[in-house]
Amino acid sequence: MQKNLKYESAGTGAPAPFKPRMVKMDHEGILVSERMDEITSLCDRNHPIYEQVTSFSVALYTLGFFDSPDFMSLQDVSTTDAAEILDREFSEIRFNDIPVDYHIAGSKERYLLVIGAPEFPVHFAVVGDMRSSRPYFSKLPFFGAGYDSIDELKTEFAGYDGVTAEDFRFYRKNWYGQIPPDSMGKIYIVKD
Repeated sequence: MQKNLKYESAGTGAPAPFKPRMVKMDHEGILVSERMDEITSLCDRNHPIYEQVTSFSVALYTLGFFDSPDFMSLQDVSTTDAAEILDREFSEIRFNDIPVDYHIAGSKERYLLVIGAPEFPVHFAVVGDMRSSRPYFSKLPFFGAGYDSIDELKTEFAGYDGVTAEDFRFYRKNWYGQIPPDSMGKIYIVKD
């Protein structure tokens, strides 16, 4: 996996901040962007606590699942908790259901790439920008958080805990009690 450098040619160890394309960002899009920047800024520190945080916590914190004031104060999410949250809060979709121009800062929809069986996930990655060569944001076990391509993720997890190419699944966040973002502006008539 390549290291995401702020200035790749300069060779500094600073991770690249999340750079939203020229998209209209709403309040939640700004918060997601700030959470990504916060997490990547922690990667360069020699911080044992950060190293113990799972990819599940990184992804769910990025998506705003916790009420904690910052990343370092949240309770870590175990594999069991991650599977329960995945089952309760997300629905499996096909890869083709994600819009080709999707960008997390400009859309109300939230997508996850889940590696491993849904009952025992190995890794969560947030889908950030489908036009990017590195559309997934996650914390890899040994390299910290950053943006990865599907090839990098497949290489990283090939054979890990029995993971195969079929163990890469996509999920969309459910919208309980709310109007789904993709139906905004549509009128529904319900007949008895």
